[in-house]
Amino acid sequence: MSRGPLMEFDISLITSSFPLLLQGALVTLEITAMAVGLGLVFGLVAALAQLSGFLPLRILAKVYVDFIRGTPLLVQIFIIYFALPVIIGQRIDPFVAAVAACSINSGAYVAEIFRAGIQSIEIGQMRAGLSLGMTWGQTMRFIILPQAFKRIIPPLGNEFIAMLKDSSLVSVIGFEELTRSGQLIISETYGSLEIWSAVAVLYLVMTLSITRIVSFLEKRFRASDAR
Repeated sequence: MSRGPLMEFDISLITSSFPLLLQGALVTLEITAMAVGLGLVFGLVAALAQLSGFLPLRILAKVYVDFIRGTPLLVQIFIIYFALPVIIGQRIDPFVAAVAACSINSGAYVAEIFRAGIQSIEIGQMRAGLSLGMTWGQTMRFIILPQAFKRIIPPLGNEFIAMLKDSSLVSVIGFEELTRSGQLIISETYGSLEIWSAVAVLYLVMTLSITRIVSFLEKRFRASDAR
């Protein structure tokens, strides 16, 4: 039986559904952490490729970044979950598809974050490292990247928050993260207002927590630089 639009807000529905919603929130955090973690690897490789002197590598990295940033994450999820199995002849697990799509998407945005951070470091530091007998890779690893990483913490935090919210799109392939959990509960209880309110609050708590962590890291690195 459906609920009328003027029925009272049922707090008991939120209480009874909270364990399932919390479980969905933990899955959302898991997907986001894995996606951004792998995205850091993909992004760093793509950023270094764009800054390399090898033209084919620069072109390949540029195509990857432009294609992923220029197409919706939802379409990328569909390609990996529905189109890729047709090519490889094997079904892809929803969790694998969700993490893969989100990781590839995050990697393109992280690549631009890394590239901007690296290019913000004075060119003289690269020259100084090379003049000391260090290779390009050693200079990048020990001199440039540590400084660049401190500068890109805020945009990386923003990327984590954006991916946390965008991960709700994996619900379209039936994967039960927070948004999908809310949809399933609503299909049984018809408590749209209560459940979506609870889902919104959980997303808000997670994003605010990440914001606090990023602020802490910024202050920590700022304090270490001042010593």
